[in-house]
Amino acid sequence: MADPLIAEDGYECGTCGHEWIAELDDGVGEVRDANGNVLSPGDDVVVIKDLKLDGKSGGVKIGTKVKSIRLVPGDHPIEGKIDGRSILIIANKVKKA
Repeated sequence: MADPLIAEDGYECGTCGHEWIAELDDGVGEVRDANGNVLSPGDDVVVIKDLKLDGKSGGVKIGTKVKSIRLVPGDHPIEGKIDGRSILIIANKVKKA
């Protein structure tokens, strides 16, 4: 999943179902991990909380490393690939590796 679903009244994350209203100037800005470290495109991060994914049993476990992240605008600013699947992650669920 590369992009959030566009709903009539905003956006919805296809992974976790979280909904939000995007602003017109919704840019990436500064993204910080759970420890307050600034993240940059290409950084590696480690998942610090189990993540549940739609369509896959088990989800993503604590300690999973996500390499070469991409920063995207929206409520889930981190995009990465885990087991060949592209997912969006909330920044407070990861720490910089």
